[in-house]
Amino acid sequence: MNNDFTMTIDGRAVQSDKVMDVINPATGQVFAQAPDCSTEQLDEAVAAAKAAFKSWKTTPIEKRQAMVRQAGELLIEHAQDLSRLFTREQGRPVEAALQEIQGTGEWMKAVAQMTPPVHVSEDSENQFVETRYVPLGVICAIAPWNFPVNLAMWKMAPALVAGNTMVLKPSPFTPLCTLEIGQLFSKIFPAGVFNVITGGDDLGPKMTAHPGFAKISFTGSTATGKRVMETAAKDLKRLTLELGGNDAAIVMPDVDLDDVAQKIFFGAFFNTAQICVATKRLYVHETIYDDLRDRLVAIARATKVGDGSDQGTVLGPIQNKRQYERVLDLMDDAKANDLTLIHGSDVPDDGGYFIPVTIVDNPPESSRVVQEEAFGPILPMLKFSNVDDVIERANDSEYGLAGAVWSRDTDKAMEIARQIETGTVWINQNLILRPDTAFAGRKHSGFGVENGIEGLLEYMAPQAVYMAKAG
Repeated sequence: MNNDFTMTIDGRAVQSDKVMDVINPATGQVFAQAPDCSTEQLDEAVAAAKAAFKSWKTTPIEKRQAMVRQAGELLIEHAQDLSRLFTREQGRPVEAALQEIQGTGEWMKAVAQMTPPVHVSEDSENQFVETRYVPLGVICAIAPWNFPVNLAMWKMAPALVAGNTMVLKPSPFTPLCTLEIGQLFSKIFPAGVFNVITGGDDLGPKMTAHPGFAKISFTGSTATGKRVMETAAKDLKRLTLELGGNDAAIVMPDVDLDDVAQKIFFGAFFNTAQICVATKRLYVHETIYDDLRDRLVAIARATKVGDGSDQGTVLGPIQNKRQYERVLDLMDDAKANDLTLIHGSDVPDDGGYFIPVTIVDNPPESSRVVQEEAFGPILPMLKFSNVDDVIERANDSEYGLAGAVWSRDTDKAMEIARQIETGTVWINQNLILRPDTAFAGRKHSGFGVENGIEGLLEYMAPQAVYMAKAG
């Protein structure tokens, strides 16, 4: 068992008196251990970040950008080795793991090109007025287990470019790649600028309650996000919350089914459907419903589900036992209510957290499998006949993260998209996000912005400067 992983605090590799087990979701077995950060070590990390902030905020932005760019390049350089570790802790097939790590490095390089604007309101004989943006301080970043590298660096890159320092905590289910990245990046950033700590379920609340943080950036469930918000309110910490989604896709009757079936399938099931913006409710016009359902079932039965380290595996296991049991509970509820479940390929029966790709055939709108975010490979397909009605059904959710519209008539698709109450809408594509484009949720999907110049400014505060000129 590998227990050589270390936290990064003030540029140093740090062990802990306590450790926590890390489980391979393809086997259900412990394969490594990670440090379980103590309260004293949390205090040390925050103090180191606070001390480093004094000089980091005055470091010219060009130098900060250059270091973030260099970190992205270093991540790409080590992507091959990290991808194998990623698969063991997260479950995704190695090739897809490699794509996340390499793509994250390129993403960081793109963020490193961003510069906050300066707005000049007046430059007259009498006075000069400008608004500039300044860093906040020490950032508390808490990343999830479904995209552990990508979503951690979504927070780190803009925060550091903006002039903040950071203490990052990955999910206790997927801590290892992030710990390794912390050590890699200690070669680039000054001590204390980027700290990585790991711990169990009690560490997150200790971080969000810590008075040393100026802002919390959290990605995770809506229920946990609400608790984070309650804690942050006590000392008015700034917040970015990227939370759950129950994303609807609307498929119009004019689509080319052979062209879109594969795209719709992987828009729902990539990463074993453990994506906040995956299609989780599929509304299909009644005239093409049967044909699309049959195509999706055929793809499901041809898609290999298994250990991500095995050749040919397309979809891996559910990442952790807690989520595995939640998805099983939804499936059991669907069976108990006599819903029609259509399964894809067989799954391994060797102790891993495997669930077959499952399509629920036209369940009632009120069923749990429609109303709740599954975050696993169970997709309700629902018929519609009227466009106004399906828009209302798509919007009848407490979530508002993303959605999709599929149609050859792009003008009609755009008209529908503009009525969808989500932060992101795709037309004839899905799961496309860009570092230069804002990503935000509505309703219970959170608030604040990640990505784009708007995401960079989430880590800064406006400061207006008025200067009278000599008369």
